[in-house]
Formats: sequence, C-alpha cells, structure tokens
Amino acid sequence: MTVSSQGRLGDALVLGLGRTGESVARYLASLMPERVSSVTLYGGASSAPGEKTRGLEALGVTVVCGTDEVSGSFDLAVASPGIPDTSDFFLSAASCAAEVIGEPELAWRESPERWVAITGTNGKTTTTSLATHLLREGGLAAESVGNIGLPPTDAISRREPGSWFVAELSSFQLATTRLFHPRVAVLLNVTPDHLEWHHTMEAYAAAKERALANLAPGELAVVSVDDAWCRGVAERAERRGIVVCRLSVAGEPDSADAAFLRGDALVVRRGGVERELARTSELKIFGRHNAENALAAATVALELGVDAADVSRGLASFSPIEHRIEPAGEVGGVRFVNDSKATNVDSVEKALTAFDAGTVVLMLGGHDKGTELGTLADSVRGRCRVAVCFGEAGERIARALEAEPSDLVVVRAPHLREAFSAAVAQARSGETVLLSPACSSFDEFANMAERGRLFKDLVRDLAAEGE
Repeated sequence: MTVSSQGRLGDALVLGLGRTGESVARYLASLMPERVSSVTLYGGASSAPGEKTRGLEALGVTVVCGTDEVSGSFDLAVASPGIPDTSDFFLSAASCAAEVIGEPELAWRESPERWVAITGTNGKTTTTSLATHLLREGGLAAESVGNIGLPPTDAISRREPGSWFVAELSSFQLATTRLFHPRVAVLLNVTPDHLEWHHTMEAYAAAKERALANLAPGELAVVSVDDAWCRGVAERAERRGIVVCRLSVAGEPDSADAAFLRGDALVVRRGGVERELARTSELKIFGRHNAENALAAATVALELGVDAADVSRGLASFSPIEHRIEPAGEVGGVRFVNDSKATNVDSVEKALTAFDAGTVVLMLGGHDKGTELGTLADSVRGRCRVAVCFGEAGERIARALEAEPSDLVVVRAPHLREAFSAAVAQARSGETVLLSPACSSFDEFANMAERGRLFKDLVRDLAAEGE
C-alpha cells in the first residue's frame, strides 16, 4: 500500500449518489473513526432510497435523499463531477463546508505519488489507455483511473508500491482541483463542449488548463499546438518555466521539445534529440487524431523512463478501445465501425478523416446538447455519401445538413435501431457504416457504452441473418 496519511479529515460530506459518490463515501467510511469523524452523503433532489443507500448506511454513512438543500457543518465536501459548481446543490454544500473538492483531488491528496494527468476535449480515453499500455510494456506497474477504469478512490486502496496512476480527467473533475500535482500533464485539444455546464468557452478551457496548474518549473507538460486555446496554454506554461513538449499532427514545431508527424513517421524530440518511434501504417488505431494520441502517450512513456524500443513495440501492439473507432465487423462487403464515444462535433470531424471521402454512411444523433452544427455539416457534406439522423437531435442535424446544396443523402429515423436499418439499406459494398453520433446518448440510453453495444449487437444479428 502507498496510501499516505494526510492527517484527520474530520466531518466529511459527499455530493451525488452515482458511481463516484458511492466510491468516495465508501472510501471515507473506511477511514472512520481514525481519520474521519463522520460521513454524510446527499444524493440530490432526484435521488431516492434503495439498495445502494442501505449498503452505505450499513457502513455508517448518513444518507439524505430527495433534496438539493444541504444543512450541517463539514470540514470537507467532495462533489461528484456531474454537479456544476454554479448549481444550487453545489453552492448549498459550499455554504456548509470549509472546502469543496472533487474525487481526483481527494485521491491525489491521499496517495500523491506518480500521477499522470491526461485531458482534452477528445482523445483522452485512447491516450490514457495507450499510455498505460506503454508503461506496462516498459516493465512499470500502471493503472488507468478517472474517467476511464476505476475511480481513483477505489484504486488507492489496492495500489501497489511504485505503481503509476494514469488519470483521464474531464473538465468537470478538473474544475474542483486545487492542490492536484501530477508528474506529467497532457492537454490534447480544446474545442467547444459541455458549455451547458461551464456556460462559457473561457470557463471550459480554464478547467482543462487546471491539469497544469501546479506543475513546477522543469516539469513536463505535453500540449497540442494545433488549436488556438491550447497554444495559449503552452505559451503560459512556458513562461512559468514548465518544459512544454509541443504536440502537433499539422506541422513540425520549431522547438527543442516536440512530438509530431514527419511524413508517416511518429517522432518525439526531447532536448533537441529526436527518436522516430513508429510509422502510422504500423498502428492498429487509425486516423490523424490517433497519431496525435499515440505521440502524446509515447512522450509520457519516454519521460517516465520507458526505453524507446519498448515504446515502439507497444505502439504497434496496442488495439483500438471499445466504442472509439472500433471495428465491429463486415457484412456483404460493408464495414461497420462503432464510434459511440464521439459525443461532440469535433470528435466526429476527426473520425471522418480516417475514411476515404465519399465512402461513409454516417449515423448521427442522440441527446441534443445544443451544439453549433455549421462545421459538422460542412465536414459531413464533404466526406460522407449518406447521413442517417436519429434521436432527439436528429431533426436539427438533418436540417443543418440540408441547409446547403450537396450530393449528400440525408435520411431521418426515430431511434438507433431504425437508423441502423436505414444505414444498412443505403450502404454499398466497399463502404463503411459509421456510428459517430456527435451527441450524448441520454435520450435513449444510460450511457454511450450501452449505445455502442446495441450497435455491435445489431451488426452481429445482421451477420447471422446472412449465414
């Protein structure tokens, strides 16, 4: 165990009854009475008693359901990431607590050694998984935590000495960090997303930048310079004396520390010394955005001591993760690809670059986050032959695609099942049916994974019909 004693935490408050809230409450309850005096969990206005609350109460946790009004006095509050810091629920808790933090901050304070922080609007999960894979390839103990894998508070209780936590961190999680100090921080990109939570692009970008907030001079940040928001972050970090490895798949940064494509070669330059690690043709993940993810993960692994030969081997052996441009089968000469994790416009635009223009039947739709659709419509019209629009956002997306004249065929369907049938009917041999929705899944599914699994089930059923 590497969990370090950080002194007494006193009376603790937990906000939210989802996976994070339950994990935090269970962890804090395990510290009673030596370090924690009491644990109180407020589930929020929509919460209700059930098996989960009874399980927590059996551990000594006081559970309050059905309200956003917090009362009492607490030394520390830990908020779940889905609770905006401007919400009445959060503000009510803040008025009753000496400090409000998020779960990654709590886990770091409890076990602060050997953390890697990875964030960005898109690419976090692939980069986190790949960085963990590369560290293990180099003989280091590593575990993916955060938005991917285990909540950190679950992981610290079983953490082995010398192991690395590679943390995928969302803007929600980073917004409530204060002392969090990773060994290396990665910022992949910043494009519009979650503005209903952060309200402004500036607030969203500032939350992402918090991954670098406590890096000290001489420590490493891997930051993309392919978008304006990230370039600003890189420049501010360099002024603080942080070593910034400038990440790009659009050009070759003119800096001593950079990670970039030279032709189809993945190159990492540190201190002016270059290493060519792999060719894009050797990777099992495809698309320029995945080359960017691979470069970021490779830079992290090299920084933490993995040999370049092990990095090269690990890059070639890494397989696509579930729901992110994941091959789902081929039926009748038509390829099916599950990209259910593409829940925003930018991720879809990047995914489309992995396929030949004019060969894609794209499935778009889901819960409508109100995102501006102009750039998405341009990209879809330019690269797809057919777009099947479904779900709550389907009609708005369809109208955006039809706003300009083009050869794109636009089809409407109410739900994913009907959209899949329509896509199959439209697809030709040699083409790809791509589920890359540009929307979250909450109009029809519990989460994007459930949506992706249904897509794969439908592909399997289609293949079975043809046997």
